[in-house]
Amino acid sequence: MAEQSSGIFSPQVQLRAAIFSGVLLLAAVVIEKVAHQPWGVGLAYASLGIGLIYGGKAAWEALRELKFDIDVLMVVGAILAAAIGHPEEGALLLFLFVLSGALEDLAMLRTQREVEALAKLMPSEARLMRDGAWVTVRPEELNPGDRVQIRPGDRVPADCRVASGSTSLDQSAITGESVPREVQTGDDLFAGTINVDDPIEAVVSRAAKESSLQKILNLVTQAREEREPVQRFIDKLDQPYSIGVFLTSIAVFFIWWQLRDMPLAEATYTAITLLIVASPCALIIATPTATLAAIARGARSGVLFKGGRSIESLSRVKAVCFDKTGTLTVGRPRVSEIHPVAWSNGEKLLAYAAALEEPSSHPIATAIKDTARARGIEPAPLRDVGHTTGRGMSGFSGDCPVRLGSYVHAEELIPECFRQRVKDVLAQVQRQGNIAVVVSHACPEKPGGGEAAVIIMEDSVRPGAETLVPQLHALGVTLVRMLTGDNHRTAEHVATSLKLDAFDAELLPEDKVRLVKESKAAGPVAVIGDGVNDAPALAAADVSIGIGSIGTDAALENADIVLLSDDLSVMPWSLRLAKAARRTITINIVFALSIIAIMATLTLTSDWTSIKVPLSLGVLAHEGGTVLVVGHSLLLLAFASPKVGSVKPMRGPTALTPGTAEFSSSGAR
Repeated sequence: MAEQSSGIFSPQVQLRAAIFSGVLLLAAVVIEKVAHQPWGVGLAYASLGIGLIYGGKAAWEALRELKFDIDVLMVVGAILAAAIGHPEEGALLLFLFVLSGALEDLAMLRTQREVEALAKLMPSEARLMRDGAWVTVRPEELNPGDRVQIRPGDRVPADCRVASGSTSLDQSAITGESVPREVQTGDDLFAGTINVDDPIEAVVSRAAKESSLQKILNLVTQAREEREPVQRFIDKLDQPYSIGVFLTSIAVFFIWWQLRDMPLAEATYTAITLLIVASPCALIIATPTATLAAIARGARSGVLFKGGRSIESLSRVKAVCFDKTGTLTVGRPRVSEIHPVAWSNGEKLLAYAAALEEPSSHPIATAIKDTARARGIEPAPLRDVGHTTGRGMSGFSGDCPVRLGSYVHAEELIPECFRQRVKDVLAQVQRQGNIAVVVSHACPEKPGGGEAAVIIMEDSVRPGAETLVPQLHALGVTLVRMLTGDNHRTAEHVATSLKLDAFDAELLPEDKVRLVKESKAAGPVAVIGDGVNDAPALAAADVSIGIGSIGTDAALENADIVLLSDDLSVMPWSLRLAKAARRTITINIVFALSIIAIMATLTLTSDWTSIKVPLSLGVLAHEGGTVLVVGHSLLLLAFASPKVGSVKPMRGPTALTPGTAEFSSSGAR
């Protein structure tokens, strides 16, 4: 079909014109066949004329581009049918052709509206602090560093960071999460989300045109243009096939007329019928309607498929490899306990730890600083703060040294009578799969007067992780594997708790790539990571998936599929949707090919069988098949929504331990 147009050629007007031509055709049949009035044929020609306006436009546009496609075949068939004295059947052909074309275009508009509903999330105004007063401006006028006010009910105007206040954000329209997300000072906000609680102030991080939501819109738009492999194959065959059908119909006409002595009109009628029933209209539309419906449905629930290829690849996955930190776990540890040893002062040591971590943005540093702030503890004044790679941080409080990090790094400042106790606490923390760093302080003026504390932190598994394995197994995934750079004991704890099929720990990036390739023995492999540290493994996968990545540029740009929700239950849901899309496409193609094969066979063998195929029946089969294919594809828009929620901290087996490769930026990292 031709591209969607406006004015009298818009899908809505085309639909009304098709219905009117159908009414004229029905009246012509009743008047001519029932009332036996010859002037009824005039109404048939009027119906045909309306069809030629729309069908002729599409055929002319194809010929102008030197294409011989389905539009040309339909118009030629209708004109030839009228020329041999069958204007009603020619009108019926164009009536159904124009009607199915209008319905097809409206279906495409439906999927487009589903996708472009994201665009409506973009706010229309922002409250900007300018010259000491709040003024209303368009979001496009905001620049990084601008201070904005977000009142209850307002949409966040651009990606920004909370500068003051705390509130809840509704981001369900973007991520599919039904539970509002709690935010406070320092948290990132994303354009298009809605403030549902208290007013806050924030500082703009990126211009509106560079926001995460705008990037999502761009990705979805590009995805709609990408063809699935099977669709690219069909597209290549479209014109050669249409030409082949036309030449075959001409050959049948001459063979039936000259070699089989069939009357000219009857031979022409048979050739026209073959031309109609063998045309690939339903076949051509079988894949794109289903693909676009799946893309639209995914986008509505926070799953971005970057085109038909990613849907096809995901639907065939038999093995799934997960990163741990930031993927199976949230990657944002929280301090659960400050464990001072003997008479040590826990609050003072926390103040030292917060001061040592002051310049760092590492998740562990953030957890320590957030805890100190929450307890009203100011970072202690320190000097000569430095970092020892792989061990931790060091500094001086006056003339007294302070250290934070691994046990080996802090041991020298720990009184000998405390050391075994610290080791025991660390061993217990490691057995529980949690994070621990040691902070120690000693004063040369007071021999044996040192202090030490173990800061214990917990990470959280992502919601949905507990049920991930059985859901994936039920969908035909035979291997669910975790690949992590963390130590073996922690990895084993997480893998056992989540009932993973396999895990590998203490891996370098090249090790992950090797193991991804090994996993392909089970079948096509999907790798799921946070889109930042997993680039080599993601590149080695058959399909790469970024998780919880609304604000992660790397995932938005590099992953084949992006799961915007923090809830891992969207992973099995997206696999179910991909399989449903693939199943829909398969049924569509088989159905379209079956109609062509059956009707073409019946048309060519009608002289040897008692089954006659009138042109009207061929038209109904051809155009009716197209309408059914479109309707079947649109069922994907009603695919059940995933049940997701916001991140909920969970105690237990989900964390990193000191001294591993993943702790490389400060402390014991």
